[in-house]
Amino acid sequence: MTIVLYDLVGRDDRRFSSNCWKTSLALAHKGCRFETVPTPFTAISGIGDGSCTTVPVIENNGVCIGDSWAIAEYLEGEGPEGPSLFGGPRGREYARFVQRWCESRIHPLMMTLIILDIQARIAPEDVEYFNETRPQRFGRPLDEIQSGREERVYEYRDRLEPLRRVVAAQPYMCGNDPSYADYIVMGSIIAARRMSSFPLFEAGDPVYDWMHRCLDLYDGLGRSGIGYDW
Repeated sequence: MTIVLYDLVGRDDRRFSSNCWKTSLALAHKGCRFETVPTPFTAISGIGDGSCTTVPVIENNGVCIGDSWAIAEYLEGEGPEGPSLFGGPRGREYARFVQRWCESRIHPLMMTLIILDIQARIAPEDVEYFNETRPQRFGRPLDEIQSGREERVYEYRDRLEPLRRVVAAQPYMCGNDPSYADYIVMGSIIAARRMSSFPLFEAGDPVYDWMHRCLDLYDGLGRSGIGYDW
């Protein structure tokens, strides 16, 4: 049976949720057949019984699962057979650490670098919602959030130094093969590439090379669809 993934969408079918991209890569890693349902922010409440407040959400055999981490654990433990996402309990806890690091130190700063680019490409039905909620989330107007990004991008790159050192020595975060730890960080990067032409990395950076290795995975899944190439 094909798994259904409810996937956040902007203008021109741009898929721009970091959490949805984590899930797309996880599904591909496990070899799952899946199809996506483009879902604006304001349509999330219409998924299933209406209890979901965020995406991703997957439907499989009549079961709905929300939250990217819960979906990864479901795919690993109860979903279709396929290569392990974590590589065992220690890999699971490593991925959990990467998730917390990305949530607290990486993704929020990245969002401040591209927030106006997202605003310009949000689905029309989501504009009012976005313009109301994002200034509340960051505590200041949208134009102030993104101000000075040409200088602040260097802080973002500096915060990725732990990742840089790892992928300078090996292809992926856990070794020679990709794992869910890679997808956690890549989800954020792919989402940025969907909505913004502002480059987060430069050629020659080991993170840039790792990013392109990840983009090539699963027949170029991370490159599919409308976006920017940097």
